[in-house]
Amino acid sequence: MQVILLEKVVNLGDLGDVVRVRNGYARNFLIPNKMARRATADAIAEFETRRAELEKAQADRLAAAEALAAKMADLRIEITQKAGVDGRLFGSVTTMDIAAALAALGFEGIVKSQVRLADGAFKAVGEFPAQVVLHPDVSVDINVLVVGDIA
Repeated sequence: MQVILLEKVVNLGDLGDVVRVRNGYARNFLIPNKMARRATADAIAEFETRRAELEKAQADRLAAAEALAAKMADLRIEITQKAGVDGRLFGSVTTMDIAAALAALGFEGIVKSQVRLADGAFKAVGEFPAQVVLHPDVSVDINVLVVGDIA
């Protein structure tokens, strides 16, 4: 299926690109999330009339993400979990825990899918790197300090 992208999509294209994608990806993800429309002649004509408006909205989202990234630069989050005496956690620290800790610090609107952990969930006490993707072009690295609560 050919779709016209209404915003930048990672590994797919930029605003206004007409790309061919699988039918299910278009019907189940791109179109319901208003990231794309079917590339019909009418849709392309309507897109061209709205191009300036869509480009301005995309630039505003990029500017907001860059401002948030500037606030989050060199951020260090502390998360307390139950741990054994050897430093291993009972459970793990996941992207959901990190997103909740960011929300508690006042960074609202960050969801777990925006948090990326290079080596998976943290299963031990210590300091670990994490990446928060705020926009397809903007990501910020933060440090997560996992503190053991020995009960």
